[in-house]
Amino acid sequence: MSTKHTSNMRAHAAFLIVAAILSTQGCGGRAGAEPAANSAATAPVMPQVSAASQVEAGRYLVKIGGCNDCHTPGYVEQLMMTGKAMPESDWLMGSDVGFMGPWGVSYAANLRLSFQNWTEEEFLEVAHKGQGRGPMPWPSLQAMNDSDLKAIYAYVRSLGPKGATAPVALNPGAEPDRPYVLFAPVMPKTTATKTAK
Repeated sequence: MSTKHTSNMRAHAAFLIVAAILSTQGCGGRAGAEPAANSAATAPVMPQVSAASQVEAGRYLVKIGGCNDCHTPGYVEQLMMTGKAMPESDWLMGSDVGFMGPWGVSYAANLRLSFQNWTEEEFLEVAHKGQGRGPMPWPSLQAMNDSDLKAIYAYVRSLGPKGATAPVALNPGAEPDRPYVLFAPVMPKTTATKTAK
């Protein structure tokens, strides 16, 4: 065996030993350690965003939560085509392009107008209930803690009112009078042909 190969084997062995030691520390410390007596009574702490201000935390959550993807017309297209985000002054003004699915046709609300009409408590109630139409990711809002929801509320309110109200949602079976995106599974032609045989 060459000395280079032996040296590599020793380096890999040392790495594995260090990784094993670190993983046992990350899994609760040294072997045989007793858990804290009150650990079962301690409620899990919900993670939350930390930022210089509540508004900054809300801005971050809006960006990573994909709120602009639907609630800011042209946001995704501009970002993909130019690599530059749309100006923040144009964010969250809703859209008149609908989303059609089993829920009917929904339109991304103008959050800047909606939040001007809601108190913080009303927004928290809406987010916790999560009973709106798709494709809004209601389960994501329901999973957020109140601190993060309040940060989103503070941020959207800080933008001020701008734009027009989105069209009213349509019930299933109603035909929209404007463009829409269809949310429906479509079987590939090759699969449909095989199934018919």
